[in-house]
Amino acid sequence: MSSITKIFAREILDSRGTPTIEVEVTINHRIKGSFIVPSGASTGIHEAIELRDHDSKRYGGKGVLKAVDTINQVLGARLLGYNPKSQSDIDHFLIEADGTKNKSRYGANTILGLSMAVAKAYSVYTKTPLFQSICLRESYQLPRPMMNVMNGGVHADNGLDIQEFMICPKGPTFRESLRYGSEISQALKTIIKKKGFQTNVGDEGGFAPNISSPQEALDMMSEAVITTGFRLGSEVHFALDVAASELYKDGRYYMNKGKDKKSLDDMIIFYKQLVKNYPIFSIEDPFDQDDFDGWKTITKELKDIQLVGDDVFVTNKERLQMGIDQGMGNSILIKLNQVGTLSETLETMNLAQKHGYTCVVSHRSGETEDTSIADLSVAMGAPYIKTGGLSRSERIAKYNQLLRIEEMLSLPKVSDQHEALF
Repeated sequence: MSSITKIFAREILDSRGTPTIEVEVTINHRIKGSFIVPSGASTGIHEAIELRDHDSKRYGGKGVLKAVDTINQVLGARLLGYNPKSQSDIDHFLIEADGTKNKSRYGANTILGLSMAVAKAYSVYTKTPLFQSICLRESYQLPRPMMNVMNGGVHADNGLDIQEFMICPKGPTFRESLRYGSEISQALKTIIKKKGFQTNVGDEGGFAPNISSPQEALDMMSEAVITTGFRLGSEVHFALDVAASELYKDGRYYMNKGKDKKSLDDMIIFYKQLVKNYPIFSIEDPFDQDDFDGWKTITKELKDIQLVGDDVFVTNKERLQMGIDQGMGNSILIKLNQVGTLSETLETMNLAQKHGYTCVVSHRSGETEDTSIADLSVAMGAPYIKTGGLSRSERIAKYNQLLRIEEMLSLPKVSDQHEALF
């Protein structure tokens, strides 16, 4: 019988130099697993709440020593003796202990750190890859990467309103898709330089040239694809994350850095024009998180486009069910720390798949070297993963993990006798 014998948390830094939590769980005094919690910049108002210190003398108030102490002195002690195989029981305990709808008592970062560290420790204990430990299937598929190559919005200091411009390469294997994306990214860097712009990158690894037109960004992306010899619209598609909640105020959308005020109808026309002129297959957060009329309208108007809900759904099954009932979107972004436990995340993904919504597993702008979301995407058969550009190691780490998983899946499977968590 396995049991949790030690839990320890520490304050470390994420990709932006901001404090976050690393949690280690030990099973039977010798087997360890750990998880590092990510953090977002563009966050929805319906997300679960992070616990921060708000001590202006440390890290500008963003320290997480309260969360670390909560794990080391309160919640961790209460989890000792639990069987790590009982992930749902452990997550249920954490949810009940917090007792709030948005994890505001102990913090979603605190709770997620514990939940995922248990799952990872159990994976090590059973000598099973994390993706198989989370969900044992007869067969697995690797997701198609959605790579952030141009940054705007809150992720960059330029004039672009749209937060992310992504390429989505489709090769015969994940390895080849990654190669396509890398070659296109390098070609795009050369094109940006030739046009006289800087090739600095934003928070998520995409380039952030000082341009203000989405068409200019998409034109450069198109040129990069053509230059590398790949076929637009078949081997490579484009995707956008508008993050429209950042643009919304008093019933209007303020584009061009606030100079242009657009109505719901204006935004629909804007999206239709972009989709007509470029091979865009996916648009994330085209409307504000509470602009239900906008969401319902675009879902009817752009039936052939993947419409991804991030801020509107926040990986929450109740929010997603509301969207399903009202006909809003057809896809959901999956971010572990938006809801706070692995169990709740899987419940949301199962609900989405049951109703024909695609799942896009996603990183956060404040990322870490942890690669768990790569395993999550494979475990749950998510068709897409969004983990940033190809220029920062915390983003590349997820792509590299998917390469390893692809190799594992070409080898003989682990014993079917293994009993997965779910």
